[in-house]
Amino acid sequence: MKDGPDISRIAALIGDPARASILTALLSGRALSAGELACEAGIAPATASGHLAQLTEAGLIWPRKQGRHRYFALAGDEVASALETLSGLAAAKGHLRSRPGPRDAALREIRVCYDHMAGARAVAIFD
Repeated sequence: MKDGPDISRIAALIGDPARASILTALLSGRALSAGELACEAGIAPATASGHLAQLTEAGLIWPRKQGRHRYFALAGDEVASALETLSGLAAAKGHLRSRPGPRDAALREIRVCYDHMAGARAVAIFD
């Protein structure tokens, strides 16, 4: 289709895993700093800066300056609604992702904590 809205640009922006994580983090309704969003997305702050610029330029998020800090929020209810609809569709079609956490058996088995070994294997070695 040559005429009408170009959904491919918005879809490409949302389709990047880091940007999707940033947008999902903003669904809470709270404005978050670039550092907080970088942490949520698991990326470096410099990388987050580039993603935030693209999302701002596309009109999906709004930057808010407060003192020396910049905070970002979704650019309106229609953005939140679109993200929630896509999340529901992904879940209904079985497209789920998971992050390992403290309840993940494999992570509890062997892991590191700062500068030392941790987990069940490390305890067994120590014993």
